[in-house]
Order: sequence, then C-alpha cells, then structure tokens
Amino acid sequence: MALERLQKVLAQAGLAARRKAEELIVAGRVRVDGVVVTQLGVKVDPRKQRIEVDGLRVRADPVCYGVLHKPRGVVTSASDPEGRPTAQALLEDVGVRVVVVGRLDFNTSGVLLFTNDGDFAQTLSHARTSVPKVYAAMVQKYVTEEDLELFRSSIDIDGKKTRPAEVRILRREGDKTWLEITLREGKNRQIRRLGDHAGIQVVRLSRLSHAGIDAQGLRPGKWRFLTKTELLELKQQYGVPKKVHDSPAVAPKPQRPGAPAARGGSQRRPPNARSAAGPERGRGADGPRRPSGSGRAEGARSDGARSGGARSGGARSGPARSDGARSGPARSDGARPGRARSDGARSGPARSSGSARSDGARSGPARSGSARSDGARSGPARSGTARSSSRRGSR
Repeated sequence: MALERLQKVLAQAGLAARRKAEELIVAGRVRVDGVVVTQLGVKVDPRKQRIEVDGLRVRADPVCYGVLHKPRGVVTSASDPEGRPTAQALLEDVGVRVVVVGRLDFNTSGVLLFTNDGDFAQTLSHARTSVPKVYAAMVQKYVTEEDLELFRSSIDIDGKKTRPAEVRILRREGDKTWLEITLREGKNRQIRRLGDHAGIQVVRLSRLSHAGIDAQGLRPGKWRFLTKTELLELKQQYGVPKKVHDSPAVAPKPQRPGAPAARGGSQRRPPNARSAAGPERGRGADGPRRPSGSGRAEGARSDGARSGGARSGGARSGPARSDGARSGPARSDGARPGRARSDGARSGPARSSGSARSDGARSGPARSGSARSDGARSGPARSGTARSSSRRGSR
C-alpha cells in the first residue's frame, strides 16, 4: 500500500475530519510505532505501521457511505450530556465506526449522510463547495411574496453574513404554508433564524435531500448504503469519493453469541434441497427407490457409505442399507428372490438361484429358497423358504 499522510489516514478511519485530525497530531495525541508525532505531513503505511490515538490503535476500515432518516428528538452529536438519543446509536449496526456529515437540529428530521471517509465528510459539509441542502418547512402563516423576500434575505449569524436562501411555496394548508428552502451552507439553526427575521414561526422542519441524496423509502430511524450510481454522481459533481466500488465492502456487525436471530434472518431449507451429507433417509438421490419388479421398496439409507447392489425380483424387498462397509454384489438370475442386505460387511458371492447375504458373515450356498438375513452364519437353506428370525445360528 502506498504511503499516505497521517492526518488523511486518521480521517479515513473515521476518527475526525481532516482538520480535526491535524489538531490531534499537533496536540501530541498520536503515536506511530510507539513514537509521538507532532509534525504535519508525516507519511505512514496503515497496513504495516501501528498508529495510535490516545493509546488506542487505529485500524483502516473499508470505506462506507450511507444515508440515515433522522427522526425528530435525536441529536447528531456523538454523545449528549443530557442523555438524549443520538444518531450514532442508530448507526451502531453499520459495521464500522462512522461520522455524520453536517448536522441537524434536535427537532429537525430528514436526510443525514454518514461515512468513515473524512475527505467525503469534509467536502460535502464545507461551505466552499456550495453543496445544496433542500428543506421542507411548515410555517404558521399564509405566506405572501413579501414574506418570501424576507426568507431570502442574508442575515448575520456568528458575525458572518449568510448566503441568500432559495425559497418557494410548496402548498398551503389553511393559515399554514409549506415552503421549500434550499441552503448552500450549514449555519446553526439558519432556517429557524430566517423565520425569526421574517417574523414567522417555523412549526416543522425536515431535510429532503443533501447533495441530491434523499431518504425516500426509509422510515425514521432507518438507514441504507448509497448506491454505486449515487456515488458516481457525487464524484462527478464534487470530486468525492475518490474511488467507487461496485458494492459496499462493509457488512452489518455479527450478532453476539447466543443472541436471537434477527427476524427473517434464519435460513430455511428450500424444498427438494439436499444436504451436503447426501439425500434424505428413505430417498435416493433423485427420489424414492423402487426395484424393477412389482414389489414395494421400503426406502434406502444413504449416510455416505459404499453400498452393495440390491437384487431385483418380483418379491417384496426390505430396505437396502449403505452405512459404510464393503459389500459383495448380489445376483439377479431369475430365482426366487430373498432380501438383500448391504450393511457393511464383506459378503461372499451369491450362488445360483438363492438370494445373496451381505451382512458381514460368510454365507454358504443358497438353495432354492430364500437365504437368511439376520446376521448369523447360515448353512444351506432347505427346499422350502428358509426361516428368517433374530436367533443366531441356523436350524
């Protein structure tokens, strides 16, 4: 990674705007590899060098840009001595530390941009860039053209003259009027002070857009990342951000261990989906297994093991197991079928006309009847159907 100025690294980490970062350096609050740096312009590599502010390490997070629909009754400062709700609390789940761009009054709602890119925040909030901020204000009066001229006046705030505002009437509601006011600077309580200058009370105030970014579709207190199209338009008009990525590189913070899953966050298994271990028990890879004869299949186990082949005949067959051991092949030569097992043991070959055992024991030759399939060593079957019970040994 190329070397960058220390104050720029601090700004990109979201600690402060560029100028505030410079003040941190001059005040001796920044260390690089354990050495206090007080000189501006020092270049560092944040990927290789250890940078600390007040003893806390600074890590370069991926940049993010978003918009919050700020509700009324929320302050935009990082903390509030009176304990009022803050915008930072609404942005805790963004995934990285961010700062808001500019500010909104406690009782003003609407668009509030946020980022961890100090250059982005500085550019869009500084008066020299003349970034438009559009507001909707409801005032307690039936506004006339003369009143509009008063709202467009330049007034004195903190010893400096403000730039004239752009004002037009949106609609009237009885003795109240909705105004659209566009400012190109960010003076403290500027619109409410314009109302005081015109002798008109501002009843409600909301920011509709900032640099062309709006909060359409966002409920109060909700936020979203800016789209690639929005970022490209901002870069074309104001030169920031310097780089535009295809998608946000930031994901919301993971939940704490043991925390309940977010609503709608659980992943349900889709229909007909198969697990990584194989098909469900009782089903083959493509559905229920059925032998080639007229009999009914009970279902096959498929827990990942190598299985032997099942005989196909006209009789009803039991389940074919495949739980991991090597099994011998079963023949289907037209004789009366028995039940073929394939539960993992090595089996002997099936001989003419009897059914084959594949349960792990070596089996003797099967004669015209069905062979035993209960796991014991069996002798030759008699001319009739052989007994198949749970007792060990052959009769």
